[in-house]
Parts: sequence; structure tokens; C-alpha cells
Amino acid sequence: MTHETLAPGLYIVATPIGNLGDITMRAADVLARCDAIACEDTRVTRKLVAHLGIAKPLWRYDDHASDKDRERLLGAMRDQAVALVSDAGTPLVSDPGFRLVREAREAGIPVTSLPGPSAPVMALTLSGLPSDRFLFAGFLPAKDKARRDVLEELASLRSTLIFFETAPRLAKSLLAIGDVLPGRPVSVARELTKTFEECRTGPVAEILAHYEAHPPRGEIVLLVGPPEDNGPGEVDADVLLLAALATLKPSQAAGQVAKATGLDRKVLYARALELK
Repeated sequence: MTHETLAPGLYIVATPIGNLGDITMRAADVLARCDAIACEDTRVTRKLVAHLGIAKPLWRYDDHASDKDRERLLGAMRDQAVALVSDAGTPLVSDPGFRLVREAREAGIPVTSLPGPSAPVMALTLSGLPSDRFLFAGFLPAKDKARRDVLEELASLRSTLIFFETAPRLAKSLLAIGDVLPGRPVSVARELTKTFEECRTGPVAEILAHYEAHPPRGEIVLLVGPPEDNGPGEVDADVLLLAALATLKPSQAAGQVAKATGLDRKVLYARALELK
């Protein structure tokens, strides 16, 4: 690490989503050299900077920050280096901050973003669902009608859908997905980078049954595969097989998809071996 002074401005710093070992060298360097750190929860960020052996002023900036709070931050950035962090992951991804960035740019304040941990992207890479096109849509609404409305709005998108979800609401969201987006594989990625990390992919009914028997805990990313193109066919079967192969042997995956689609199990098994 260098000890040169950072130029004034806003530095968007991604921080670990669980495992503190995921902090990047560049992120640690910027946090060590900045003048102050704007954060959601000073208690959470204090643990991180203590782990790094850093002592910096911590300024709270969260969803409840006022326009005056933002103006004070912008004023500080004119002659100081201010790092912006969220409690975990990449700032602005379902977290406060975009207004601060927008107004900093409008005011001519330099903005630098450091890449790093992101739970939606990590979950996508683990899920086995198509990753060429995806949409991150934040948290699903808590109320049933609003949740269904969001799912119906996104139903026609030919992309993997990614949501944040809470453990108490997971079952309701899975039921709604099964109803509004029938036949699509889903994936539940839980406690990412932590000791009890897991990622389960498969038909909604199977995933729902598992979590009804084993109530989930911790942070959750919920993913839904894209819609079928032309009803059950080779492309659709590939999507389902890829999802099933993330956790099952080829023979088991073929059996699961055959049961879900009515397609020939032997044909599916041969295709599963190719995909594997």
C-alpha cells in the first residue's frame, strides 16, 4: 500500500458480503488513505476498519439521510477524499447512494468506483441459470398483491431474474413465482461467502419443499430462470437440465426434468451428459 494522499472526491468502495478476506487490496488502500468514510451503519463499518487496522471518521449516510446531510457530504468532497461504503457488497446496488453520485457528478466532483464483491452476481454464477442476460430487481414487495404485480410485470423478459429476499418471506415469494411464472427453475443462494453458504437450484415445488422442511436463515438471493421460448423443447430442456445439474447427477437431473416436462427421459439423459 502507498501512503500518498488521495485526491479529493468521492470513492465508491465495494466491501465484503460476509467473508472479510474478500476485501480487495485496492479497497483496503483507499479506506486507509481517505479522509472519511460515509456508511450505512457505523457499527458495521467499524468492524471492517478495525479488521483492517484503520481508524477513520465514520459519517452515517443511509436511506434516512436528508438533503442537508447530502449537501454536507458534497461540501466535504470538494477538498477531502470521502469513501462511500454500504454494509456489505457494492454500494448503490439496492442501497442508498445514487443521488449522492448524481449530484457529485453534476457539481463537478470527481467520482471513482472500485469493483468488488456483489451478492447478485455471485449468486448468478453459482445458480447454473442462464447468465447471458439477467435483471437485478432488488427486493420483492412484502405484500402479496404488490409481489404478484412485480412478477407479472417482469414475466415477459427473456432474462434470468435476480431478487434479494428475507428468510421469513421466502416461502411466500416461491409460491408466487410458482403461480405467476410456472415451469421456471429457481435458485436460492443463501449466506454467500459465509460458513453455511448454500445454493439450491431446481423446480419451485422442490425448492419450496426443502425450505418448508428446513426453515432458512440469513441473507438470501432468489433467482428465476427465463421463460420458455416455444413450450417444451430442446432449448427449454437445456435450461432445466442446466439448473438441475447444478446439484444432481445426470441421471437424476434427467429424471427430474422428464417428470416436469413429459419429455423422454433417455433423450434427456443423453443431453444431460453432453451438457455436463
